[in-house]
Amino acid sequence: MARRIDQATIQDVIRGESKNVEFKEMLPDNSEKYTKTIVAYANTQGGTLIFGVADKTREIVGIDENVLFQTMDSIANAISDSCEPQIIPDIEPYTIDGKTIIIVTVSPEAMRPYYLKSKGKDKGTYIRVGATTRPASPEKIRELEMEGAKVSWDELICVGYEVTEDAIETLCHDMNIRRGAMQEQKETAEKLPAVTRTNLVNWKVLKETSDGYLASNAFVLLTSDYFPYSKTQCAVFKGTDRSVFLDKREYTGPIYTQVEEAVNFVLRNIRIEAKIDGLIRKESYELPVDAIREMIVNAHCHRNLTDESCVQVAIYDDRLEVSSPGGLYNGLTFDEAMQGHSRLRNRVIANVFSQIGFVEAWGTGLRRIRNSAKEYNLPEPEFIEMPESFRVNLFRSPSPMQSIGETSEEHRSNIGDKSVEHRYIREVELNVTQLKIIDMLSIAPTMKGSELAEQIGISKRNVEVNIKKLKELGLLIRHGSSRGGYWEVVK
Repeated sequence: MARRIDQATIQDVIRGESKNVEFKEMLPDNSEKYTKTIVAYANTQGGTLIFGVADKTREIVGIDENVLFQTMDSIANAISDSCEPQIIPDIEPYTIDGKTIIIVTVSPEAMRPYYLKSKGKDKGTYIRVGATTRPASPEKIRELEMEGAKVSWDELICVGYEVTEDAIETLCHDMNIRRGAMQEQKETAEKLPAVTRTNLVNWKVLKETSDGYLASNAFVLLTSDYFPYSKTQCAVFKGTDRSVFLDKREYTGPIYTQVEEAVNFVLRNIRIEAKIDGLIRKESYELPVDAIREMIVNAHCHRNLTDESCVQVAIYDDRLEVSSPGGLYNGLTFDEAMQGHSRLRNRVIANVFSQIGFVEAWGTGLRRIRNSAKEYNLPEPEFIEMPESFRVNLFRSPSPMQSIGETSEEHRSNIGDKSVEHRYIREVELNVTQLKIIDMLSIAPTMKGSELAEQIGISKRNVEVNIKKLKELGLLIRHGSSRGGYWEVVK
């Protein structure tokens, strides 16, 4: 017997087709017209196919009761015979205003990729893009294969890549520096244990063998610029589109340094607000630093590394835009992501980011961006899922800020050119203290001399002498006042 649908559900049905809902007025003679949609649902976020509703007018025409169960059997048989691996949907009749429809519900399936047997995997794999069903690209098929095998691309071995002692020591050193900064920011007395090569093995960054170590793709991403698409493109545009460049940079190398350099790029190119609180002058960026960092960290942590595009950070007059290759992962919906659900595309990278304080809590990134914008009284951020990418727009204040006398463009002309001038400085040999100062200010550009001295274990005077030398070499540039400014590390 057909189930009756309540009024609220009727409204959902007649609202129209969407990413997860599609209508068929009747059962097509060619089953491929709907089985490819079933495949697409299984490969993405699931969905509902409704027979007996006109797709253009949304009129409920119904299925003849005399052939209702025969039609349901035909749908079930076509899906079973056409799809590989097997998909088992929920097929139920429902009654709306005295007319019976058939609702086919498909859940996101685990044995990906799903495809039409008649076309084979390469041509018969489909995904859902907006309200349409489209063939999956070769890159998407590779990612679906890894999802089905429950394998993260970043934990795969990079065949032929040489693991050096220097690279291992540098990665451990850099992670420990960032752990120290994380501990200082949290103001906790608990000292985190030092990262060692044993940790790298346990975290699947390295694989230990009888002949030494093998590099995972994550190790390569964390220690080199070996993969040409592992980079962050940053740009400032005039106006609200990409017609006119005002400034652009491209950062390569270890992805944690890319994150830090991209964050600093944004901070250099947005306004600083000055407020007087009593007798104290307080300065703050026009956009929440936590949200900026979260957007860029998320872009690297969740990007599709089988896609040869790169992370892009764009600053416009009205917004900060961060785009990363790959949509939401493994059937995760936007609503689930906002509720705190997390499905990690790059498990090894995500764990390393967590260990050095880039990720504070799983599944909270999008909500933290939204909450930070709300605290700054900014417009609601925009989250856009596209066929092969994900974009976050953090909107700048619609009203001009009372700044310290510099707009983004003035800021670049006043100090940005000096920054560029020093980017191509010849290589110089630095002492251990200078290297530590560079490392720490790369992570925490607002650290004071006294904090550096305490962290390194030397006198404040020693720190000041070395900072002066680094400034003379053009490797450090000071922006803003001694109290409210920050250091730029020039790579």
